[in-house]
Amino acid sequence: MSRTILIADDDPHIRQLLVFAFAKAGLTTIEAEDGEAALVAVQSHAPDLVVLDINMPRMDGIEVCRRLRAKGDLPILFLSSRDDEIDRVLGIELGADDYVTKPFSPREVVARVLAILRRTAVRSSALAEGAQPLRYGCLQLDPDGWQATWAGQPVPLTATEFGILRTLAAMPSKVFSRDAIIDRLHGPGFAITDRTIDSHVRNLRGKFAQLGAENVIETRAGIGYRLGSCSAE
Repeated sequence: MSRTILIADDDPHIRQLLVFAFAKAGLTTIEAEDGEAALVAVQSHAPDLVVLDINMPRMDGIEVCRRLRAKGDLPILFLSSRDDEIDRVLGIELGADDYVTKPFSPREVVARVLAILRRTAVRSSALAEGAQPLRYGCLQLDPDGWQATWAGQPVPLTATEFGILRTLAAMPSKVFSRDAIIDRLHGPGFAITDRTIDSHVRNLRGKFAQLGAENVIETRAGIGYRLGSCSAE
């Protein structure tokens, strides 16, 4: 079954490039020329992933992402013209799954989209073998359902956020370097920066902090991250 990708960008040339690249990869595309049109397209077509430009008229990509995140965990890949705004949108505010900065290679965008789709495919795969839930303190992770709970309360996570937490919870005594986390999520050699992992971790901490959980992820200075005590206090 072909996956549907929503391309939301006010530049018709960029949309045309991506439509062509996704078509070659066997992906169906729909287009939106601004933020408001993107929200309408999500409602009307239920795409499998959104490629979302940050700077758009009528409603920017940050606000679009915020509204989508309020309703669910639809995978989002940001297109950005600046590296320095990425930490904000991938971090505390939103928690997108990945990003590419302009100018970009259409093949890179397709590769990153396919990687995100592979990570999220298990959510609806009826053929996936059962995996035992991971429990540690108040934290429970359901790998099959890609669901996290804290003391029984659901915590909505993106695919990347869940992947990071699952990596830490699978070996709770191990300290993972940022590179090791990237390798677990994407495979060796995937081009993603340490700052992106830091941003996802900040976002994870923010979501759990809303439930009073302040000890989910522990930072080891100069090394990386490990699972925290996940205690109620």
